Amino acid sequence: MVERTEAPDPRWTAVDHYIADQLLGDEPALAGALRANASAGLPDIDVAPAQGRMLHLFVRMTRARRVLEIGTLGGYSAIELARALPEGGRLVTLEVDPHHAATAQANIARAGLGDRVEVRVGPAADTLRALDGPFDLIFIDADKPSNVTYLREALRLSRPGTTIVVDNVIREGGVLDADSGDDRIRGTRALFDAVAAEPRLTATAIQTVGVKKWDGFLLAVMAG
Repeated sequence: MVERTEAPDPRWTAVDHYIADQLLGDEPALAGALRANASAGLPDIDVAPAQGRMLHLFVRMTRARRVLEIGTLGGYSAIELARALPEGGRLVTLEVDPHHAATAQANIARAGLGDRVEVRVGPAADTLRALDGPFDLIFIDADKPSNVTYLREALRLSRPGTTIVVDNVIREGGVLDADSGDDRIRGTRALFDAVAAEPRLTATAIQTVGVKKWDGFLLAVMAG
């Protein structure tokens, strides 16, 4: 999620906690992953619990069997994605930082999902080129200046009907700043331009608020 510079509105946080308490239930593997990530010194930028469950539901709704995640961090979202896979399904997740990848692998193994998740370590621009498609769902949540590169590779690895989800596309409203000096905002705006210019994609973007403040995600489907 977006790097937080201030505390979120307490009402947003309260609503997120209400959603989690009412709908998500007790999640020892996910809670344990967050604790392990904090102990390992990973940044607190995992997807929020409600949004992690949204990713899980996307996998089930699309009946995805092959899922690609660009940006593993500590494996929180990978656990949600992998849990939704059917028997024989597979998640490939890419992480540039070896320490983050090792933490994620341990979290995924503790969640009992090691047999359906492959963590590949290295710059995603390189590891993506070694992959063959198609994937049924692709989740992009890595360095924002490379968003367009990741989108192009996602298109190569897609089939008609593939769902592409990109996180952190609102950036507390920073996406509106055409003159921003922030590479992450420039990369996000370039992503919007690239998606808008791609005739094979039908897309929208949704703003969100919650424990991770004001952000959102882009959702696109490859044409048939």
